[in-house]
Amino acid sequence: MSTEPEPTGDAEDAEPGTPGIADAGIADAGAAEGGDAEGGDASESPAGEGDAEDAKKLSEAEAELAAQRLERERIERRKAEKQAPIAAGTKLSGKAADLLAAVRAVESGEKPVAAAFSEPEPAPRRTAPEPRPQPVSASPVAPAPETVESVARVLTGGGAPDVLAPQVVAALGEGADEQLRADPWQLLRVAGVRPEQADGFARALLGAECGPDDERRGRAVTVWLLEQAALAGHTALEMPALTAALAQRGVPDADAAVQSTLAEGDALVFQDALEGPGVPERRERGDEEEGDGEDEERPVRVLVGLERYALAEESLADGLARLINSVPKEDRSAADWEQAAATAEGSAAELIRAVAGHGLVLHTGGEASLAEPAALMGAARGLGLRAWAAAHGPVGRDRFGAQVGRTGVPETGEAAVATVAGLLSGAEGPGRDADGALDLDLLVVLDAPQLDVETAALLAESLSDGARLVLAGDPAVLWSVGPGRVFADLLAARICPQVASRRPDPGPLGELVSGIGIGELNQVEAPGKEVVIVPVRDAGEAVHRTVQLVADSVPRAIGVPAEETQVITPGHGGAVGTRVLNAALKERLNPGPGRFGGFDPGDRIAYSPAPGRTLPGRVVKADTDGLHLSCAGEAVVVPQERVEQSVRHGWALTAHQAVGSRWPAVVVVLPGDAVQALSRPWVYTAFGRADRHLSVIHGVDQALARAVAEIPAKPRTTRLPALLAPQVPTAG
Repeated sequence: MSTEPEPTGDAEDAEPGTPGIADAGIADAGAAEGGDAEGGDASESPAGEGDAEDAKKLSEAEAELAAQRLERERIERRKAEKQAPIAAGTKLSGKAADLLAAVRAVESGEKPVAAAFSEPEPAPRRTAPEPRPQPVSASPVAPAPETVESVARVLTGGGAPDVLAPQVVAALGEGADEQLRADPWQLLRVAGVRPEQADGFARALLGAECGPDDERRGRAVTVWLLEQAALAGHTALEMPALTAALAQRGVPDADAAVQSTLAEGDALVFQDALEGPGVPERRERGDEEEGDGEDEERPVRVLVGLERYALAEESLADGLARLINSVPKEDRSAADWEQAAATAEGSAAELIRAVAGHGLVLHTGGEASLAEPAALMGAARGLGLRAWAAAHGPVGRDRFGAQVGRTGVPETGEAAVATVAGLLSGAEGPGRDADGALDLDLLVVLDAPQLDVETAALLAESLSDGARLVLAGDPAVLWSVGPGRVFADLLAARICPQVASRRPDPGPLGELVSGIGIGELNQVEAPGKEVVIVPVRDAGEAVHRTVQLVADSVPRAIGVPAEETQVITPGHGGAVGTRVLNAALKERLNPGPGRFGGFDPGDRIAYSPAPGRTLPGRVVKADTDGLHLSCAGEAVVVPQERVEQSVRHGWALTAHQAVGSRWPAVVVVLPGDAVQALSRPWVYTAFGRADRHLSVIHGVDQALARAVAEIPAKPRTTRLPALLAPQVPTAG
């Protein structure tokens, strides 16, 4: 490893020599996992709730002040031009302004989703760790004006801003006004509203009838907590965790609140048998046994979850069991498959042999291992199978398509690779047959750790009996932004063949990232400046050095232009979050007045059309139709009313936004206030986005090594293994 490449005059304090990354730099000593699903893009994790106050504490940082000044100027221009929605709370005061600001902040990703299940409740921190998704409805139908007006009157009567009326109608549907009058806590259905805000609204409407022991409040808070759990990656919650969270939220009788929620059908309850070491096997009473004649029942755990995710997880388990238990189509003889495997090398041959006789196969490995699914695709196409692959995003699609080459669709010669979203929607891929199943024999899904339960369920349901499914990915990266940990659950369940690639990622970057994957932050030799450490002392210096690297040092010393260099930082908020860095990078690389919602032609952006999906691109122009973008060569038009929620500047991204993509050069920013955001999966994912060069803005001292060695992925509560166990025998 080396220091910063040929630094300019103000970079002379870069650490000399070739230090190990574990001890480079000394400075000031931040998650719903899975989640961006990216409300427009993604809201931030619970740990970032103190971003606004903490940014003030760092006001001495010149870059922060400059970024704030630019932001204020941009907001004033937007208000003057009357092109964008009114800034949250600008024409309101008191509680109404606070409520509107909270909703708008969550919608735009400026504020985190509440930390519902932290024990104890986290103290405010300066950084926002990895973002959490906010659910958004796809192409919502505009509600009737009279419905919105009636809801607005109810909101005004309760002291809430009437501009929330469309969101209330979208959440509650027809009769939303009557529902609010009858149960004011239904306001919690609107993303960004917290229980204390709903309590104030209820007090204004109900007066003396309002109380913390109100059954309606208990139900609403229960549902709200389950929704927050989903944003944190859980598909269900264990009963003790749920009742404890209800008690923290001031619900006097948590058990009664849960039972009322179940009785109303707002949630479902499950009993899953416990598995694992130390759990006794269920013992049936035999003729030789004596005693009281009672069977020894197996211990169970009681879980509560929202119907949406419960049904998705059950559908996924059924679909996977169907694929595993059905005999693959006899498309070619065993000898043909063996001949195809014989022409492949190493793990690729193992993968082809496993796919020949099984409906579901798991493949694990890093970036270099993608050559093996590519070899499988070529072999399957050579055998006459209708084989397709699907990647998490367009960048991954195009990269894998280049590896597959011209072994794709015979009619067009194009590589048979789509995005998962495009495949499911029909915009990409082979289409569907008369029965509604995907018209293919083999589907290879790349970036499998990014599959949440709902997307994975749709894929499993879309495959016909006898089709083959290969889930391929790197198990060390961050999990999906949506609920579930599908790939990790399947690997742990051991219900199908697993092929682990033996193809290592090459070079110093490959060596560094491979070590991180097993919990070791090793010193690596980087004679070609593949890895560079840039120590910083504070947030202002971190911003300055980031801009310097992207705009000057990396293009000059490494030969990678600024447009091919990606900045990755732990969160959106804080003194060195994506908002601050993007403001500074825009000022240097593409200055402009932000004529359309803060954007100008040429701006790099991150567009999130749906939860969990981030498409990198550029602004082309803006007109009455909306903001025109170019994302992976495809033209996208974002209506003006959706710009604020779904488009961000994209010079700097979070690791969750960057997963599934790679760039020639990456600058990872680790300011001093990012310590609590760091974990082994986060570092592995961020560092692994670089193809040729990685610069690390290092201000976390020894916390980086500790995170890699000691902080694994945050656990998620899921039911998939328990659902699969009765349907599929354990492999091997």
